[in-house]
Amino acid sequence: MQTSAVAGPLAGLIVVDLTRVLAGPFCTMLLADLGARVIKVEPPGTGDDSRAFGPFVNGKSAYFMSINRGKESIALDLKAPGDRTVFESLLARADVLIENYRGGTMEKLGYGWDMLHGRFPALVYAACSGFGHTGPLATRAAYDMVVQAMGGVMSHTGHPRYPPTRVGVPIGDLAAGLFTAIGINAALVERAATGQGRKIDIGMLDAQVALMENAIARFAATGEVPGLSEGRHPSITPFAAFRTADHPIVISAGNDALFRALADVLGGTAWPDDPRFRTNADRTANHAALTRAIESILVTEDSAHWLARLDSAGIPCGPINDTGMLLAEPQVTARNMIVTADDPVAGPVRMAGNPIKLSGVPDPQTRAAAPDLDQHRAAILADLAEGSSWKR
Repeated sequence: MQTSAVAGPLAGLIVVDLTRVLAGPFCTMLLADLGARVIKVEPPGTGDDSRAFGPFVNGKSAYFMSINRGKESIALDLKAPGDRTVFESLLARADVLIENYRGGTMEKLGYGWDMLHGRFPALVYAACSGFGHTGPLATRAAYDMVVQAMGGVMSHTGHPRYPPTRVGVPIGDLAAGLFTAIGINAALVERAATGQGRKIDIGMLDAQVALMENAIARFAATGEVPGLSEGRHPSITPFAAFRTADHPIVISAGNDALFRALADVLGGTAWPDDPRFRTNADRTANHAALTRAIESILVTEDSAHWLARLDSAGIPCGPINDTGMLLAEPQVTARNMIVTADDPVAGPVRMAGNPIKLSGVPDPQTRAAAPDLDQHRAAILADLAEGSSWKR
């Protein structure tokens, strides 16, 4: 029987993965990184939609490879009797089933929660969809940008002179994937005590609402609709990006003591006693004037100069890295956050590592590659033919 090649707290768990594109695959990649054996069930012929998404390396999707490392693949048509038999044999041995179809799809296939729980009572079933399985939009499809818009995130992102802006990384998908992983692990802890699985119902829109905590709190407290953020914190000042002589930097002086330290570094010794800047509330009300004062000094030297001085004074700050700079950032490399998967066709592919660092668990720099479509059919069918229950 094939077992997970990755050590970790989820070693021995079997995850049957019906997900595609991003939210679900991101979740199951996290589970695989934590040691679970993830068996990706894909439609014959095309497989996961993201196999066709660029950019490509020697004809293989870098997008797909970056979020499907360390998984196995088998192609099954869930409408074909023979493939349904294989799928149900997998479910009989699995700990977790995860899918990200729109609501109602699994019921149409005959694999809704009632059927699954009746036949496989210990199975944890996780559904990650655009809007969840209840409510008036339950059967509607969604993509990242749709839920960023509907969830209010875009209404806070950008500057007033420009239209609302999508956050540059797909937080609609990624947040849903993270919440799904949390739900799965909570259900597994409960199952260890009860022997019973749960259904986990995650909506991408719900996940965006959960990320709106500060905006919702401000609206509930004041009745005012928060506007575009202009790239700064809405209620802490100075907490934003600032121009220097070459590249902008971020400064986060989150309390009065840090503001005084910032004023000392910049030579603005009168600022803390200026009625406009005395308290955080004052600074926030007069943020434009404070920004002008800060930048009038910062533009006299380059970013490296100021970052060194600010850091030595204990003021939270940092460069605004582009992706190339990020991959060379010493802290990122020291934390093994850029790893390599050696693909037999694409060669070594660099990708984000696992941010969950666990004592006593290896965090290898090289990871298993993403699978080709149906690559593990023979091995999976051989495991099923053994007739064993596989290890839970």
